Amino acid sequence: MIQSLLIANRGEIACRIIRTAREMGVRTVAVYSDADAHALHVRMADEAVHIGPSPARESYLVGDKIIAAAKDSGADAIHPGYGFLSENADFAQAVIDAGLVWVGPKPDSIRAMGLKDAAKTLMAAAGVPVTPGYLGDDQSPARLKKEADKIGYPVLIKAVAGGGGKGMRKVDAAADFDDALDSCKREAASSFGNDVVLLEKWIESPRHIEVQVFGDSLGNVVHLFERDCSLQRRHQKLIEEAPAPGMSEETRKAVCGAAVKAAQAVNYEGAGTIEFIADASQGLRADRIWFMEMNTRLQVEHPVTEEITGVDLVEWQLRVASGELLPLAQEDLTIIGHAIEARLYAEDPSKNFLPSVGRLEHFDMGEDGRIETGVEEGDAISPYYDPMIAKLIAVGADRDEAIDELAAMLDGVEVWPVKTNANFLFNSLLDEDFIAARLDTGFIARNLDELVPDTAPSGAIRRGAAAVATALDEDGDTLAGLAGFRLNAPEAAAVALGHGGKFDTVALDDGEIAAVSGFRDDERVVVFHEGQAFEFALASRGSVGAAAGDGAIVAPMPGKVTAVEVAVGETVVKGQRLLTLEAMKMEHALTAPFDGTVAEVNAAAGAQVGEGSVLAKIEPTGKA
Repeated sequence: MIQSLLIANRGEIACRIIRTAREMGVRTVAVYSDADAHALHVRMADEAVHIGPSPARESYLVGDKIIAAAKDSGADAIHPGYGFLSENADFAQAVIDAGLVWVGPKPDSIRAMGLKDAAKTLMAAAGVPVTPGYLGDDQSPARLKKEADKIGYPVLIKAVAGGGGKGMRKVDAAADFDDALDSCKREAASSFGNDVVLLEKWIESPRHIEVQVFGDSLGNVVHLFERDCSLQRRHQKLIEEAPAPGMSEETRKAVCGAAVKAAQAVNYEGAGTIEFIADASQGLRADRIWFMEMNTRLQVEHPVTEEITGVDLVEWQLRVASGELLPLAQEDLTIIGHAIEARLYAEDPSKNFLPSVGRLEHFDMGEDGRIETGVEEGDAISPYYDPMIAKLIAVGADRDEAIDELAAMLDGVEVWPVKTNANFLFNSLLDEDFIAARLDTGFIARNLDELVPDTAPSGAIRRGAAAVATALDEDGDTLAGLAGFRLNAPEAAAVALGHGGKFDTVALDDGEIAAVSGFRDDERVVVFHEGQAFEFALASRGSVGAAAGDGAIVAPMPGKVTAVEVAVGETVVKGQRLLTLEAMKMEHALTAPFDGTVAEVNAAAGAQVGEGSVLAKIEPTGKA
């Protein structure tokens, strides 16, 4: 059995591997770059070795440094995780040649499945159904164009060495083919050093179905059923689930059987995934599902398979790499319940999903479900690596229950000030088409405008923030940012909240209050609703308020009156703007706390006023 394991990776997958290794009594060694010197995986491991500067090409992608770290630390095995060098056959061979155990498939198996054209040819020969297309050696633009015309548009151009959504172009019409081919080849050459492409028939209602397979050194291969990974954005998976909704037992048997056949064709050992493309226009039918590619490593989404089978796939990897047989036979594996995973990324959906970096000043994933992460509160999100910061996995007796559980988990996500896609995932999960399992890989692109959250807080969220701001501490004192809250008149509480460059008076009794969580200090209140964070500036601590219970309109902070919009004797309605105060480089609208009549106006436009100054007074309608 492996005694000491070096994990040639970082982030959540390194933490995930360390956890299982520790449970098995295996010593762990982490590697880290400059940017990861204080990372969670480094803190968790028994030992950690520095391997270079922050850029991955100078650290995590330098195989010689990783092998040297393993030998210097006394490790006897290397686990590559996913990404980085996990599917690099030359690195796998170098590990073996160095006398270390490679926790993964044999280098020859990686090579056989590494190029998409060769893999598809091999699969076709093994009797595995493949997508109609062109895999020929003739790569001349004229020949490729001729084959595309023969296949029929739309077609998909794919780099044979591609992955991660790169080197792929959909071509809708013959007139667009040449430009798309040039673009695809340039990207493939730049990303993979190989501009060879293949052509596939574009499937109009595609679903991404993949099967988890596992083999051992004696040729035993089992499948652990399928996953549906159809919810993708720009070919990157976002939500994955197991089993695939709508998959009949007959279709499951055919697809999983084809996956086992594919693994056997390359004498596969360890964990791997066979990816299929399904034409779901007529449901999931065995005769409309084709081999796409094989990932010769552990997948990001492996937890959903673990949850429905009760298997620890990392434990299986370590046991098989140590020479043991598969722990279970095919007949011992069954599906129990339903599992769904969502990938939490540090990115801003409102800014075209621009990565968000910085320190996680507040980071709380809640206590429910399964959380896989490589960060803790206080850690920093680096610009050097993939922006995924966590995976949230929910399990239910059925799909509906799993959806509800995951939605509740996403609602409880609290991350600040780094932006995340939590609300985007929440909206996707509760979309009526997703709930009804009307899925394909175009789901997100079609519904993008509806799924991207509005950055402007609703009135209910503003009132939720006001409620957080006016919460009492353990001594019964009002907390920071309080404006207009009086212990003898809490129903009239109103808080000065700044957002988007403007202050507004938010009355707690002005409508529905959103269910939010959050925190506050002397300068701000931050609340979370359905995974989205909203920050509001607060007026200075202890302000009497903008709208006291007796109708006095007071300045919540020192500032300049820029507008007076009412006069004495004028009738006003609740929420109507009375004056505008400029303070803290923001405009603060002072509004009527209730319907009534203007009894006093004590300030003019341009006047400088102090905190607590009574600027106006409203007498409620009906007062004698």
